[in-house]
Amino acid sequence: MAKQHKKSNQDHDELNKAPAEHESVHALELLKEDHRKVEQLFQSFETADGRSRQGIADEAIKALEIHTKIEESLVYPAILEATGEEDLVGEANEEHHVVALVIKELKKLKASAEGYKAKFTVMSELVKHHIEEEEKEMFPEAENVDIDWEELGREALSIKEQMMAKSSRGQRRAA
Repeated sequence: MAKQHKKSNQDHDELNKAPAEHESVHALELLKEDHRKVEQLFQSFETADGRSRQGIADEAIKALEIHTKIEESLVYPAILEATGEEDLVGEANEEHHVVALVIKELKKLKASAEGYKAKFTVMSELVKHHIEEEEKEMFPEAENVDIDWEELGREALSIKEQMMAKSSRGQRRAA
C-alpha cells in the first residue's frame, strides 16, 4: 500500500509540475496537443446546454488566441525561414486572420444571443480545416528541415504561461 501511495504522489507531482520545468518540449507536439484540446472543446460546445456554452466558448477562444500568438510569433517565421514556403505560411496566416475576425464578433455577444451558435460553429469549422492543413502539409514538411524544435518549444511554453497568467489576472479584475 505504501508503494502505491508513493507512486500516486509522484504522479500528482508530475501533473502539477510547471511545463517550463520539463527538459524539452517539441514545439510541433505542443501545437498538436493544442489542436486536440480545441477540437475537444468544439465537440463539447456542440453537445452542451445553453448555460454551459459560454464557458466552453470562452475557453476555446482563449486557447486559440494563445495558440495563434505562438504560431505567428515563433513557429511560422521559423518554418518560413527554413523552408521558403511563402504560400503555405501566407495561407495559414490568412486563416488566422479570418478566425480572429470571427472571435472579435463572438466576444461582443453572449452565447445565448441569436446567431452565436452558428458563428461559433463556422469558426470551429475554419479551425478544423486549418488544423488539417497544418498537420498534413505544413508540419510534415517542417519536420524535415533544420529547426530547433525544442528551443521553440521552450519559447512557446513561456509565451503560453505569460498569456495564461495575464488572462487569469484580467478575469480576477473583472470579477
